[in-house]
Amino acid sequence: MAKEVVKKIKLQVPAGKATPAPPVGTVLGPAGINLQEFCTKYNDATRDKMGDILPVEISVYDDRSFDFVIKTPPTPFLLKKYAKLQKGSVKGANETVATLTKEQIREIAEIKLPDLNAYDVESAMLIVEGTARNMGIAVKGVNDKELAEKAKEAAIEEKEMAAREAELEQMEAEVGQPTPEVEVTTEKTEEE
Repeated sequence: MAKEVVKKIKLQVPAGKATPAPPVGTVLGPAGINLQEFCTKYNDATRDKMGDILPVEISVYDDRSFDFVIKTPPTPFLLKKYAKLQKGSVKGANETVATLTKEQIREIAEIKLPDLNAYDVESAMLIVEGTARNMGIAVKGVNDKELAEKAKEAAIEEKEMAAREAELEQMEAEVGQPTPEVEVTTEKTEEE
């Protein structure tokens, strides 16, 4: 009789560094599987990818045995790794924090192809480019026109800011000068 899958658990664990301590232990403990056995098997399977964060899908069976499938690293992780960033843009596509080449996007797409919903590398590249754009990472040859427009907008914004600052300095200089005296007159109404 075939084993029945009781639970499926998805985790993202650093390659070669799984330990029974949290967060792995807190998620897998209630499932009733042997934590040390999982950590040993996972670390052995991912030793060659040390330093990467790898998603793992664990199938827990009714007899408390388990199988796991290791996926490719998340696209944002790979983009940050290739762009040498700690994190993506805070403003998303409105702020460019790095630029990658088409070749680098192709490499990432080839790595991610087994896990993406794409039939060929070109389709996978489009998916990766979209993720890059949302992280504020531009792609040479794809976003060139957009980057030029952003540079123009930034130059215009800079000119406007300089004009505002000059106007502010002028106002501050005027405030520093004595104000002319104003003569106050009151009009008498007919009732008075």
